[in-house]
Order: sequence, then structure tokens, then C-alpha cells
Amino acid sequence: MRIALVLEYEGSGFCGWQSQVGGGSVQDAMESALSMVADAPTRVVCAGRTDAGVHALAQVVHFDTEAIRPDTAWVRGVNAHLPASVAVRWAQPVPNDFHARFSALGRRYRYLLLNRAERPGLMARRVGWFHRPLDADAMARAAGLLLGEHDFSAFRSVECQAKSPVKTLRRAEISRQGDLLLFDFEASAFLHHMVRNLVGALVSVGKGAHSPGWVGEILAGRDRARAAATFEACGLYFVGVDYDPVWRLGVVLSAVHQDHAGEMVIVPP
Repeated sequence: MRIALVLEYEGSGFCGWQSQVGGGSVQDAMESALSMVADAPTRVVCAGRTDAGVHALAQVVHFDTEAIRPDTAWVRGVNAHLPASVAVRWAQPVPNDFHARFSALGRRYRYLLLNRAERPGLMARRVGWFHRPLDADAMARAAGLLLGEHDFSAFRSVECQAKSPVKTLRRAEISRQGDLLLFDFEASAFLHHMVRNLVGALVSVGKGAHSPGWVGEILAGRDRARAAATFEACGLYFVGVDYDPVWRLGVVLSAVHQDHAGEMVIVPP
């Protein structure tokens, strides 16, 4: 039987999603907890890997098991064995040809940037921070140049293992809520560090170091060395995945997002 789960996690205490030899990843925590409930070694596949310090509102995973358990066991039972910063929100059997990663049609990220002179206290490890005033309008104009299908090599880390740097960016928007700047990105898929590299470039525009058109030039040049530095991980949230309605996951993912709608820091798009 194949089971799909939706989970959320606060990533500051983890070395990222991907399993590590010494443990310490979200995947390691999930597989340990699932194995306890299934009473057998259990491996999971996620929709989108996240780096160390990156958070998730609605990460989707799947796993295969021979264990017969009620859906509640895959939620409350697994949560009983997870660290406090990881929680399964929902579980459901899915067809065996569903794949959390390869069935995904799109992925969405939000970056939260505190833009004020003083560093964060209450929101430490939950937001990025830039101390000088930023021009959100200029950043939004620059973000518009990123939309569409492009070679995003200029915003790709050297460790990226993707077969192609060509991705389709469907959404790149910047908005402000008080001292918080919200960067919303949606794409078919993302390269390693792509969102954090995009935020770094847009902040360079926002602080006046470059015009909005510079971002288009960097994109066209495909040279990572000419782009801005990678922005810190703590403000980045994996907020959701899009699937074909045939898998019947859309209603569940929308409900999970609605649950977060009133929270100050992790407001979903």
C-alpha cells in the first residue's frame, strides 16, 4: 500500500530534508517515526528537498508499507515519535503510481524578509533580515523579468544536481506587510539555492545597488559569479505542491493552507 502524508516543519534544527549518514535531517526523523508505527523499516520520498534551516508548511511525501493501520495512526501515531518541530497534518492511501516528486506539476516557495533597522528577536530563525530600507516597487519590476521559461544558471548553486538549468517560473511577486517583505515564487521545479539566489539579486536592486534591468542581464548572462550572494536560509518556506486533480490532494492541501492563514510569520500565499 502507498500512503501520502502532508507535513510541516520548522527547519532551523535540521541539516535539511535529505537523509545524512549521521542523521539530523527531516527525512531521518520521518523514517524513524514511520518505522516505529509500521514496525518495519520505512523509506519516504518528498515533493521538494529543502536545505538546512528551511521550513515547510505543506511538504508532501509518500511511502510504501505492508502494515495495515488506520489513517489516524499515520498522523497521531507518527507525530508521537517525531521531534516537536515536525508534524504530520494528514495521511491518505494513494494509487501505487502516485509519486510525491514526479507527479508534482508545480512547487511554491515564500521568502519572508524582515526589513527594519533592528534584527529579529521573536522571529529569529523564522525570517531573513535586511537592515536598510528596500524599494519593493523596484524589486517587483525586477522580479517580472524572471517570469517564463529561462536558463537559470546564474541562480544555480555549484552543488546543484539538476539535469537541466531550464525552468519555468510562473510567479515572482513581492509585497509588503508592515516591516515584512514577502517574496512569492511558483515554478515547475526549482534549482538548488535558486529561490535564495533570486532573493539575493532582488535585495541588491531594492537597496539601490542595481537597476531592475540588471536582474534581466544576470539572467541572460547565465554566469553565477556575476550575480548576488545567496541569501540566508531561515526566511525560506516550502509552502506547497500542485498536483493533477486526479490524485485528489488539492482539497487537503488547501485546507492545510487555510489553517495557517492567520499566523503572522508563516502566512501562505
